[in-house]
Amino acid sequence: MKSPIPDYLAEVLDNCGADSGERADHIPQLAAADPDLLGVAVATVSGSLYTAGDTDVEVSIQSVSKPFVYALALCDLGTDAVDAKIDVEPSGDAFNEISLDPRTGRPSNPMINAGAIAANGLVTGNDPGHRFERVLDFVSRLAGRQLVVDEEVYESEMSQVYRNRALANLLRSHDIVSGDPEDALRGYIRQCSILVNCKDLAMMAATLASGGVHPISGERVVGAQVNRRVLSVMTTCGMYDAAGDWMTNVGIPAKSGVSGVLIGALPGQVGVASFSPRLDPHGNSVRGVRIFERLSEDMGMHMMEPPQPGRSVLRSRHRQGDQEVIELEGTVQFSQAEAVVRGLDEQPTDQGTVVFDLSRVYSINDVALKIFREVHQRLLDDGLQVEVRDPDHVYDSAI
Repeated sequence: MKSPIPDYLAEVLDNCGADSGERADHIPQLAAADPDLLGVAVATVSGSLYTAGDTDVEVSIQSVSKPFVYALALCDLGTDAVDAKIDVEPSGDAFNEISLDPRTGRPSNPMINAGAIAANGLVTGNDPGHRFERVLDFVSRLAGRQLVVDEEVYESEMSQVYRNRALANLLRSHDIVSGDPEDALRGYIRQCSILVNCKDLAMMAATLASGGVHPISGERVVGAQVNRRVLSVMTTCGMYDAAGDWMTNVGIPAKSGVSGVLIGALPGQVGVASFSPRLDPHGNSVRGVRIFERLSEDMGMHMMEPPQPGRSVLRSRHRQGDQEVIELEGTVQFSQAEAVVRGLDEQPTDQGTVVFDLSRVYSINDVALKIFREVHQRLLDDGLQVEVRDPDHVYDSAI
């Protein structure tokens, strides 16, 4: 049976609304991007990846690199040393605001440009080249493949780097950055020029969602305490001066980039990435924000809407005569429904009747219900019979 989740994601793209906004015109290479590109990818903490749209198109990672380089600096130096150089307070400022503490010179947080330049300068290395090699290796391990730098984007950004150069010099004047501030500046621009696609970004976000462990390789890329801190800062600062609206309407840790990329990491469940180049006045992708709002609403992803406590949703899968019984329990949301669907996809049933026993299920949210209805229909299309045992009427079996 083919999973219905990619079809659902395609429907989300079809209904995310007409695109408005403008491409990032302060970077010549980004100003030339195709404004109609659109893609979304969802990676589960168990390693499944679902996509729709232009998810193979490579684009520079831009500010989505910030939480990951911040994580590397924390891994290298520890929390106290990094905190002495970069604060973790929401600034409410635009991404390129000159926002330094008047007393200490610290940037407000690592998600704005000043904080990100400082974070790059804190990564350890024998020289600037070695430091960037470590950044590229770290981000590549998160993505699950070797990434490269788009040199044209790098040169394009360096030709318009006046404001960021001013930030780097200010940071050096307060000893937040040591050595030549140009080294930290160039390292920061290079990290923003790393090429990624939606699939890479979804897997990177899923690594954060799984506590720092890569969902496929099983490698612990980010320490648990560092991972928690990064997600916390993404929650409060990742969407710049739109962070309050984002947390109210979407409610997951996130980070955006001016190339039109956007990631979100829902702890314990999924990593999500979208790509659409046209931006709103905050520098966030217009259609990307709409996609995340829709997914959050459908999937119950908002952090302030946790599921009821319960054990694994799949209580058992067993045979009774010519029936295959799939017994569920607890609260069923997207990640739980996806696990059941994946099991049917990987181990198809050859029984005459498939029984979904929901006797112990408390509730099913909208997207899980939609997935199960689609599974119901596809099993019928495969020539099987489907029965739903639903004494508490949590599921309407009418197709």
